[in-house]
Amino acid sequence: MSAALLLTGCSGGAGAAGAGDTSGDQLLTVPREDMGTFTRNFNPFSPKAAPMTKEAVYEPLMVHNPADGKDTPWLATAWTQAPDGKSLTFTLREGVKWSDGKPFGAADVVHTFELHKKLLGGYEYLREVTADTPQKVTFHFTKPFSPSLYEIGGHYIVPKHIWSKIADPARDTNATPVGTGPYTRVEHFQSQSYELRRNPSYWQPAKQRIAGIRMLAFSGNDSANLAFTHGEADWTQTFVPDIEKSFVAKNPKTNHYWFPTTGAMINWQLNTAKAPFDDPALRKALSRAVDREKIAKVAMNGYSTPADCTGLSNAYDTWRDKAVAASCDWTTHDTEAAAEALDAAGYELGADGRRTQKNGRPLTLDISVGSASSDWISVANIIKQNLAEVGVTATVKSPDWSAVVSSYETGTFDSGIVWSNNGATPYEFYRGAMATTMVKPVGTKATENYHRYGDPKADKLIDALAATTDPKVQRARAGELQKLFAADAPVVPLFPGPEWGAYTDARFTGWPTKDNPYATLSNRSVTTVLVLTSLQPVKG
Repeated sequence: MSAALLLTGCSGGAGAAGAGDTSGDQLLTVPREDMGTFTRNFNPFSPKAAPMTKEAVYEPLMVHNPADGKDTPWLATAWTQAPDGKSLTFTLREGVKWSDGKPFGAADVVHTFELHKKLLGGYEYLREVTADTPQKVTFHFTKPFSPSLYEIGGHYIVPKHIWSKIADPARDTNATPVGTGPYTRVEHFQSQSYELRRNPSYWQPAKQRIAGIRMLAFSGNDSANLAFTHGEADWTQTFVPDIEKSFVAKNPKTNHYWFPTTGAMINWQLNTAKAPFDDPALRKALSRAVDREKIAKVAMNGYSTPADCTGLSNAYDTWRDKAVAASCDWTTHDTEAAAEALDAAGYELGADGRRTQKNGRPLTLDISVGSASSDWISVANIIKQNLAEVGVTATVKSPDWSAVVSSYETGTFDSGIVWSNNGATPYEFYRGAMATTMVKPVGTKATENYHRYGDPKADKLIDALAATTDPKVQRARAGELQKLFAADAPVVPLFPGPEWGAYTDARFTGWPTKDNPYATLSNRSVTTVLVLTSLQPVKG
């Protein structure tokens, strides 16, 4: 029996127990498949923050929607980048209050970014943040930096009057949060479920049409999907196998999904800090052995499409250089060509049908994936089968995600299925995949670029892309980065990640769809706040 089946008797009228409840007190029920238990931690600076902390409790200055490329003013009503690219000014929305009734203003924005730099680092280009007026704040940079609009604009804002008095903001669990978001009041917190109720001071009260959110904890896709397909949740971001049969067919009038392939590129990352994975010829040869069509069709249930050698997700279709994508073949499945490339690179096939490294040792590798991700485990197993066809032995290792991520962060892994950085422009992707500034020595914790690859030529192009606000120049630099990526294969792109989103409109309507892509259906995205303020209960 799933955990959710045991929870339907809890208060809130959520899930199957409340399916017929059309009162004004319905809770939007959302499962999380990646955490077996919840901890009452609503600290947005903490990596262990409870789900919906940054989506329902705290809000950003603006919301960028990758589904349609639009920017929506939120806590800020307008913004201006200086012509030289060295500053960015936001005009803040008037009349916004924190959930404790105190006014929101520029001092909160200044304190948020000062605290972020102190606790988490980053924002190296940010020299100073100034409150020009109570409703206007300017970010001053050490250099022109055009991606700042999205990095800064999409950042959550916390109240200075609360966080300036917290003795240890890095460790404080912020159990009773104060935010500007629509749902800030924590109720009925248990290890496997909790509720977030309406913020009594929300600046858009007319958009708080749902009573609140109820989160359910699960330790994997299977149990979360069981609860969802049995009608115990309204909205999920889990991978649901054969969703047409397992979910939609149960009630085609109410059960729907939308999986736009605008998420982060999903890569097979080989640890370039280890031989022989530091050899681009090997990476390309192994990539040629991978059957992306089968991965997309079988492991991903047809929810995605094969990647090309630009490495770009479909979120960047307008940036893609089609000539580069068509110019190389190492993302095209060809077992015979892969074998020939391995031969040519010096990875010889022995009489036993197994290949050796140049030093004579067996060419073997591990593929690490978290046990909760059944879809990615299937991806890894297909790669394993593909490699066996060219004489390379792979072992799929699937402990829990915490152990896998730890091996990524410290650089002790061989290879793994890894999400890439994703942003409004390709800057974030190429910086995460190729910048030397992102490379950490093995044993030193890395938060991105787990494959530990850097190219000084990429640094220059990445900096040039960030230094200009001219769209034509930006695209030219992005095109050069695509050529460099295609030449070096720093990671092996597999498929653009779908933005998972399945929902039932039995109890709530107003969901984003392909025809109305006002947000993505990912409930772990900054666009989640757009969904939460658009949904409304079905009237009985």
